[in-house]
Amino acid sequence: MLSIFKSIPSHMDYKGQKLAEQIFQGIILISAAIGFVYGLIVEQFGWTVYIVLAGFVVSCVLTLPPWPMYRKNPLSWQPLIPDISPESSQKPQETLKKKKHK
Repeated sequence: MLSIFKSIPSHMDYKGQKLAEQIFQGIILISAAIGFVYGLIVEQFGWTVYIVLAGFVVSCVLTLPPWPMYRKNPLSWQPLIPDISPESSQKPQETLKKKKHK
């Protein structure tokens, strides 16, 4: 059962995060403007709130899951450099001279 959840990708690259943030802010701004105008026309503040909440739900559905459009630019990590010398495994404090206290 848990293997199903492990197969779902849960990451988003940096450009995808920026895109998701821009989409989220744009939808909220547009829904707030539409809600304000519609609420002003019908003279009901409740409609303004409903439209803004609907915009919030739509923006959450579009931006919170890691859709493939947010994973187009993965980071390329540098390969691991193998540590060959045994001296480098010592702690840095061991290689320094110890100070004598008076």
